[in-house]
Amino acid sequence: MDFNKLFSLEGRVALVTGGQRGIGKMITEGFLAQGAKVYISGRKADQGEAAAAEFGENCIYIQGDISTVEGCKALAEAIASREDKLDILVNNAGVAWGTEYLDFPESGWDKVMDTNVKGLFFLTQALHPQLKAAASFEQPAKVINIASIDGLKVNPWETYSYQASKAAVIHLTRKMASKLVQDDIIMTGIAPGAFASTMNKAARDHGDAVAPGIPARRIGKPEDMASAAVYLASSAGDYVIGSTLPVDGGVVNAANPGASIDA
Repeated sequence: MDFNKLFSLEGRVALVTGGQRGIGKMITEGFLAQGAKVYISGRKADQGEAAAAEFGENCIYIQGDISTVEGCKALAEAIASREDKLDILVNNAGVAWGTEYLDFPESGWDKVMDTNVKGLFFLTQALHPQLKAAASFEQPAKVINIASIDGLKVNPWETYSYQASKAAVIHLTRKMASKLVQDDIIMTGIAPGAFASTMNKAARDHGDAVAPGIPARRIGKPEDMASAAVYLASSAGDYVIGSTLPVDGGVVNAANPGASIDA
C-alpha cells in the first residue's frame, strides 16, 4: 500500500446529486481536490451551470430530477452517454418539509419520501451497470448516501417525513450494501449534523447560537464534510461497508444534556 495515495481519487469519475450547493458542494470540492472528475446534478440549470463554472474544467453539470423513476433513468442515461464507468456515486439530493402534525399534508410526505428514499434507490439501480464496470476486488466502486443525524435521533421540529426518510436511508444503506458488495460495489452513508446550508438555515444564519448545543462547540466546516466523504470514497474506506458515519461534532454519541439542534 502506498500511503501517500491512500486518499487519492486520481482518475476516478464521480456523480454527486445536488452537488451545486450545501453538503453536496462541500463533497464536490473535496473530490475535485483529490483529483476526481465530478459530475453534479440538480433541477435548476442556472445554479448547476454556475457551480460547475466555479469548480472548473473537471466538474460537469447535468440537469436532473431524481424524485421520479423516469428522472433517475434519464440521469443515468446521461451519465452513460458520457462515461463507460462510474467509480463513485453520492446520493446527496434531498428535500425537507415542516408542518404542524395535524396539518401535515400528503404532498409533504410524498415529496420528501420520493426524493430522499425512492430516488436514492432507483438512481443507484439505474447506474448499476456503470458502477459495476468500474468495480474490482482491488478497487471497489463506491456509493455514499447522505442521511442525517435526524435519522439517528429525534429533533424537536415537526419535520415528520424528513426524519422518517433519513432513518430509512440509514437502514436502506445497510440492506443495499449487503447486495452490492457481491459486485465489488461498497455502499456507506454519512449522517451530517449542523452544517451551513439552505436546508439548515439555523446553522447557516445563526451558527453562533447553534454552537453551544454541540459538544464540539461549533457547527461543521466544509472540510469536515469533505474529508469524511473523501475517506469513504477513497481506498482508505474500502473496509467500511454498510455503516453510516455521523459527522456532527458529537451530537449523537456525546450529546450535551438537554441540548438539541436541527440538522
